[in-house]
Amino acid sequence: MRLTPGPARDVDLDGVDLFDLDLYASGDPHPIWDVMRERAPLHHQVLPDGRAFWSVTRYEDVRRVLSDHRAFTSERGTVPTHLGTDDPAAGVLMTSTDPPRHTEVRRPLGSKLTARAVQVWEDRIRATVVRFLEPALDGEVFDLAEQALLLPALVTGPLLGIPEKDWEELVRLTAMVTAPSDPHFRLGSEAATLAISHHELLTYVRDWARTHRAAGVEDESLLHHLTSVRPGGEPLSDEEIALDGYSILLGANVTTPHTVSGTVGALIERPEQYRKAAADPALVPDLVEEGLRWTSAACNFMRYAVDDVEIAGGTVPAGGAVVAWIGSGNRDASVFPDPHVFDITRAGAKRHGAFGFGPHFCIGAPLARMTLRVFFEELLARFESLELAGEPQHLRSYFIAGMTHLPLVGEKRRTP
Repeated sequence: MRLTPGPARDVDLDGVDLFDLDLYASGDPHPIWDVMRERAPLHHQVLPDGRAFWSVTRYEDVRRVLSDHRAFTSERGTVPTHLGTDDPAAGVLMTSTDPPRHTEVRRPLGSKLTARAVQVWEDRIRATVVRFLEPALDGEVFDLAEQALLLPALVTGPLLGIPEKDWEELVRLTAMVTAPSDPHFRLGSEAATLAISHHELLTYVRDWARTHRAAGVEDESLLHHLTSVRPGGEPLSDEEIALDGYSILLGANVTTPHTVSGTVGALIERPEQYRKAAADPALVPDLVEEGLRWTSAACNFMRYAVDDVEIAGGTVPAGGAVVAWIGSGNRDASVFPDPHVFDITRAGAKRHGAFGFGPHFCIGAPLARMTLRVFFEELLARFESLELAGEPQHLRSYFIAGMTHLPLVGEKRRTP
């Protein structure tokens, strides 16, 4: 979807279809969200097949839905592709589990991913980013969005304990899960694509766990760390490890590439912002936070109302599905003045919800922030400027806001 919105326009809220894939692949949902925040902060939509959901689009309402697990449960599914079909892994899969079990599984993993813990990886990440950028230095067209899909695997593969030979295939499978209708990743129907990718990813982690158990392997990888997690005092079964490992793989691979390409796209559109960041490396952390807000790569998450809940001036009935539109909340003018302006000096950008809120706040946020900081430090140090070399192509997904193609050429920075 377009990250720089077009002009405001009249919107027929009764006719809005927030699951229209064309709206994200070639359209512009931001003017629609602007109107929804103002006139219909709680919006009800019924799909042609009878499935229904409520949407919240204001920042505080998005925050509440994602933070309050007692009112809005994760244990029926958390992504809109599951709408109408309860998640069979609910209560086990980390992303589809509420506290206290969620906390018992998450806490020991989170201890490995604090800002202090991941700091030891910075030099290795920097070397990886430098190698990643090398092909773009020759002045030829470099498709950043296409190449960036593999970047998280290059960074997190060793941390997860996954051999390099498997990275590319796992990246493809995680892309299939999150964008099953995009022609780059679809295999047959959307349902078939989801079924294949779910099966292959779960089988991979299940086999990984069984092999490591049988061999008695001991290492510091995150996947191996799952074998020592004991929610309720009991170790995870191989099936539970497979489900939680699947969740970790999705989190590791899915959003960072689109944050990279979307932020670079914003800088290409605004060369004065690029020059400002290049002139003052101390602004790079602020650039990262504004990029996270601007791109909102995880465009939404879904919850289910446990009981009737009053929110945003209306009521969601018990059992109702609620989609919290992070991409809209991050453009709420009551929180982010001039929200459609990309400004790397924006005060308060770090309040964004790109990593979610509450119990399911992204466990890998410190690693993602460091990776993005290092990426932009190295990019700005190597390129005087960047220009588009073709039309960007956007992901066909209402769940992940991203790009499949961002062809660019860079002018190499002259060494003084």
